[in-house]
Amino acid sequence: MSFLASRLAHIKPSPTIAVTQKARELKAAGRDVIGLGAGEPDFDTPAHIIEAAKVAMDRGETRYTPVPGTPELREAISAKLKRDNGLDYTPDQIQVGCGGKQTIFNALFSTLDPGDEVIIPAPYWVSYPDIALLCEGRPVFIDCPAENGFRLDPADLEAAITPRTKWLILNSPSNPTGAGYTRDHMKAITDVLMRHPHVWVMPDDMYEFIVYGDFEFVTPAQVEPGLYDRTLTLNGLSKAYCMTGWRVGYAAGPVELIKAMNKVQSQSTTHTSSVSQAAAVAALDGPHDFIAEHNRIFKQRRDLVVSMLNQAPGLSCPRPEGAFYVYPSCAGTIGKKTPDGKVIETDGDFVAYLLESEGIATVQGEAFGLSPHFRVSYATATDLLEEACIRIQRACAALAG
Repeated sequence: MSFLASRLAHIKPSPTIAVTQKARELKAAGRDVIGLGAGEPDFDTPAHIIEAAKVAMDRGETRYTPVPGTPELREAISAKLKRDNGLDYTPDQIQVGCGGKQTIFNALFSTLDPGDEVIIPAPYWVSYPDIALLCEGRPVFIDCPAENGFRLDPADLEAAITPRTKWLILNSPSNPTGAGYTRDHMKAITDVLMRHPHVWVMPDDMYEFIVYGDFEFVTPAQVEPGLYDRTLTLNGLSKAYCMTGWRVGYAAGPVELIKAMNKVQSQSTTHTSSVSQAAAVAALDGPHDFIAEHNRIFKQRRDLVVSMLNQAPGLSCPRPEGAFYVYPSCAGTIGKKTPDGKVIETDGDFVAYLLESEGIATVQGEAFGLSPHFRVSYATATDLLEEACIRIQRACAALAG
């Protein structure tokens, strides 16, 4: 009889973290590897945010904080939601967690009974289904193919809703595709939800500020105020503020739900780091000009990667609206043979071939629930991206059949 809990059989380690770790190990062993698997900006945390953390430490802000977060940070989040999204949330409607992942876990653990359904559009961030499974829920996937712009079709959502549906998780702009929902797209989704009052929506807005061109970010409760009382709006400081290691995510929603989530968090991490919370206040209340400069660079990288991957035989790469990922199709490589005679049968085979032949670490589409694709993060130095794309082109050109 195994000592380990049976629930572990239902989940797997994060594939994106696994790819990043594999790339690190190969580099440490002397391999020439370019890692395109990490969902992490390559820019440093802005200096004024770091300075705020230092000042907080010097002031002695190194002790326990309230479970839902410091009053100062929850006030700053409340102000941000009003300023950027037109949403009114009081501090007692806000929870701060150790990254966005913990707030999702707190919410699903607080609300799911065994067999409750969580609708997850595919491709999806790899952790959504596993967190639902850990909380004894049942993920329900809806394919959102490239021909739909990787966006959820309202008719498909309508068809997927059952009496057991409790949540829809909606990520815009998306990890892994970078696809974003325009106001019209979002309104079509919220119109469906308004017809099903037992379904709650969990928008994951982590990439809110990383958008390009004339794309305008919107979040469900902003588009449809009638959903306010059954929306849990998620966001965090990791991506736009370059604070991945600081571990600050937050959720805003009805007081009853936030209280339940606080009960869960009180028995896990208690709260995120007091120093990180002080830094987060400075991030939200301070200057944001660096975001536009980062986005300018990200856009250049996006356009470079899209252009070069579309020149690779067998690949087709859509141009995303936001985030810092592309999600190319590798359908044109399936069935071809590598120089050593192996047949590419899946996107996993293709990703393994890129790593073995050219030292390029990406993530297979299977991990995100929609194949045959693979995810490329362009949150890395431009010269490395160009070299990586040259290698991918070379690897694709070497396939036969």
